[in-house]
Amino acid sequence: MFILTNRRYLALFLIVFVNFLGGTIVLPTIPLYAQRQFQAEPEQISLLLASYFAAQFLAAPFLGRLSDRYGRLPVLIYSQIGTVLSFVLMAAAQDISLLFLARILDGVTGGNVIVAQAYVTDITPREKRTQGLGIIFMAFGLGYVMGPALGGLIASVAGDHTPFIVGAAVTLVTVIMTVLMLDESLPKEKRMLRQAEGTARMKPAEVLANRPLQIILLIGFCAQFSIALLQGTIALYAAAELFRGVNENSVNLGVGLLLTSIGIGQLITQIFFIRPAIRHVGERRLVVFGAIFRGLGMLSIVFFASPWLVGAVSMLMISVSSGLMMPSLQTLATTTVREEISGGVLGVYNAATSLGLIVGTVIGGTLFDTAHTLPFWVAGLTLMATAIPAIFLMRRSEAVVPPQPVAAPRHT
Repeated sequence: MFILTNRRYLALFLIVFVNFLGGTIVLPTIPLYAQRQFQAEPEQISLLLASYFAAQFLAAPFLGRLSDRYGRLPVLIYSQIGTVLSFVLMAAAQDISLLFLARILDGVTGGNVIVAQAYVTDITPREKRTQGLGIIFMAFGLGYVMGPALGGLIASVAGDHTPFIVGAAVTLVTVIMTVLMLDESLPKEKRMLRQAEGTARMKPAEVLANRPLQIILLIGFCAQFSIALLQGTIALYAAAELFRGVNENSVNLGVGLLLTSIGIGQLITQIFFIRPAIRHVGERRLVVFGAIFRGLGMLSIVFFASPWLVGAVSMLMISVSSGLMMPSLQTLATTTVREEISGGVLGVYNAATSLGLIVGTVIGGTLFDTAHTLPFWVAGLTLMATAIPAIFLMRRSEAVVPPQPVAAPRHT
């Protein structure tokens, strides 16, 4: 396998997997935890979930530039420590305000994914970058396979607080693994050269002059807007509709298993599908495919009353489509800019996707309150509409190539 050909790929895969395992253990718990322990309404739960993405949105470009300037490794370590502290705070929360504080802390320091992506771009040739970024999604998928089911099982057996404690312990392991297994991918000499050239930061003018990148950012925003509607309401929807009348412990386990099916699809996609799909279809067509079939998967939730069908069909459609679409979209983003600002463009890209997550998560509770199926209608139709700019990107006659640096305006 691709990740086994290089020690750093394997180390990065293990680190991201364990980190996602810790993060997804708490995923099925947070909405139900807030609802049961603090009597939070759906709108409050949406704001709680959105607070993480809002903090991440503000911090992501800064963390990307920080890793360009000071190296990937220290930023990766400190961000993981922030996640550990946030889980401890959530476990100890006595009121919902502390829960909000913990989520914001996790968002501010939640640069581990973006820095891991930048690390991959440092050590991977452009022609293999989608496969390299697929490592992140494979680790994400494997973590998603085990994390939600494990979190649901832990909550059903040991109570709603326990998944946060386990998540903190698992994430602490990733800090140790990072220190022991990874070396710096961006040497000091290269960082100093970038600083001397003044290119470590991606300027707003470069984004405004880069039409392909603008299209990619729009697609990324819409893609994550739709997934936020799913993630922010699926636990509430499952409790109210799919598992109606079932006791709380069984609901915890059921929601965890539903989310686990997303991980199964991601894992299968990265192991078996991504490389042949890139070779035969190409990144741009995969983005179009992902937008359409991810949208169909969202819409299918509306029509399936059985949790088994939602898990086996809807979630798998969404996850397989995501596993093909999102690494391809990220690769296209990195190929639209100069190599020396690869970390910066990933910061901009992740800021755009975080903004989509914020907006989708904030309105998810209101949509759910209006009609339980409305979040999935909006998510599905948004994704179907996103196929239009994706097709435009695919049909552009010119190659997606890095634009020339934008000259700074002269003062007269």
